[in-house]
Amino acid sequence: MAHSAKLAVPAKITRLAPPPRSPELNPVENVCRFMRENRLSTRVLKSREDIAALRRDARNNLIDRPRKIISIGMRKWAQGGWSPRAGMGP
Repeated sequence: MAHSAKLAVPAKITRLAPPPRSPELNPVENVCRFMRENRLSTRVLKSREDIAALRRDARNNLIDRPRKIISIGMRKWAQGGWSPRAGMGP
């Protein structure tokens, strides 16, 4: 794992790499899943140009909706810290 020389890590902290394919830790994976489920699935396309056009239209549609991008990437447990009453672990 690469470390930044600019980050001062206290001696009591051990940095760990996130596990692979962990969408709760990588909001971009949630955006990709949203795109697949809502814009890019269940389509029969005839050419690479059709695929490129569909991807471009889906991307442009999402770019025009910044609040949607924010909502896809948000996680309730990450917004306010961990709460034992919420029944969620750290």
